[in-house]
Amino acid sequence: MLFTTKSLSTFFKQYKGDINRNTKILEVNTDSRKGIKNSLFIPIVGDNFDGHQFVKQAIAGGAIALLWDKTKELPEDIEEDIVVYFVEDTTKALQQLASYYRDEINPIVIGVTGSNGKTTTKDLVASITRAKYVTHSTKGNFNNQIGLPLTILSMQRDTEVLVLEMGMSGFLEIDLLSKIAKPNYAIITNIGESHIEFLGSREGIAKAKLEILNGLKENGTVIIDGDEALLDSLHGEPNVITCGFNRDNNQLIEKVNIDLTETTFMLEDVNYRIPLLGKHHAKNAAYAIVIGERLGIGVEERKRALLSADLTAMRFELIQGKKGVSIINDAYNASPTSMKAAIEVVKQMAGFKEKVLILGDVLELGTRAEELHQSVAEVIEAPITVLYTFGEHAKVISETVCTKGDIVSKHFHTKAALLDALDMYLNKDSLLLFKASRGLKFESLINEFI
Repeated sequence: MLFTTKSLSTFFKQYKGDINRNTKILEVNTDSRKGIKNSLFIPIVGDNFDGHQFVKQAIAGGAIALLWDKTKELPEDIEEDIVVYFVEDTTKALQQLASYYRDEINPIVIGVTGSNGKTTTKDLVASITRAKYVTHSTKGNFNNQIGLPLTILSMQRDTEVLVLEMGMSGFLEIDLLSKIAKPNYAIITNIGESHIEFLGSREGIAKAKLEILNGLKENGTVIIDGDEALLDSLHGEPNVITCGFNRDNNQLIEKVNIDLTETTFMLEDVNYRIPLLGKHHAKNAAYAIVIGERLGIGVEERKRALLSADLTAMRFELIQGKKGVSIINDAYNASPTSMKAAIEVVKQMAGFKEKVLILGDVLELGTRAEELHQSVAEVIEAPITVLYTFGEHAKVISETVCTKGDIVSKHFHTKAALLDALDMYLNKDSLLLFKASRGLKFESLINEFI
């Protein structure tokens, strides 16, 4: 149980309906299409939709209480046993309710942001904290002004640790999320180029990510990418822990090794293994290890948790395809930084005659799209053997690689033609990496080969 209709009346003072029945509210819902019994339905108003129009569908699906914008007319045929709470703004009311509930349950809150790696880091942190604590964490992409409050409001009352991913596309968005969540620990995984179209520069991106500090609890701990120069201002500050490969970091990552199924590394003289491929994932794991250590979780528990981590799909996921081909599904999202990191991992993976990159557009790069796509070509070299690109901007990658002369490089204008070209690499000696922004839906290509 989250609330009762009576307990909500102390938070939302203006209401209609019989609160004295004290009906239990089990879930909070913003999607009228989901039939959720004993739920509180919150109709969200967006640029192109208004959830108030679907209130009857929500009630038919099981909603027993509603928030309602007091400036809108309430339908006369709403059943008498439905409790309606009137608010100034339903989105703000959702956020306020989430902040109230966070304070009431008062778990240890860990906020995770960054240009790349925040979902993987969130998964690894949650895996480690589950070794000792009742843990709730962000599911899917519920990391924005609607998703984060819903994540908070979906935690059970016995939750001890709450791990929240915080995404953004512009300034003041993480500021809002951090002030709702009030994290005890804040992790900044890195500073890349994602959303540079809206933030102007990597310096602007760093400024936006640092907004996570605005809601940090007093004496809260900040864990950052210590190799990132744009975060140098935090070095040496109280309660700041730096992780990275440079020797001046508080937590030094050493002896990284990547094979076909896992990455091994050493942190503070302890050897760790993770079922992820890449040097960058060693750093993501380091953030989680630091959290575990701070929360009193032992070394062996941390090791076991990392090996059994429940990881979100389509993030450097190695799968077997038709005719024994090895496929890396990294199609969930992309930035130039994460694309280059993925390519570096492919270069280090042994046992393949053909290493084929299938790269698509990185979106939201604005006027720097050509420059940043071209930068990806810098790391495309032997042992990469083939590069295929698709999309409007990715063409510049294949054009640049063509000038190197030793790699088969071609741009495709249709997915059908690209699929045909890939057919010759469907064998056990080939490794295929699929990487692009989510909008290109590269999973549709991958599905043809599995």
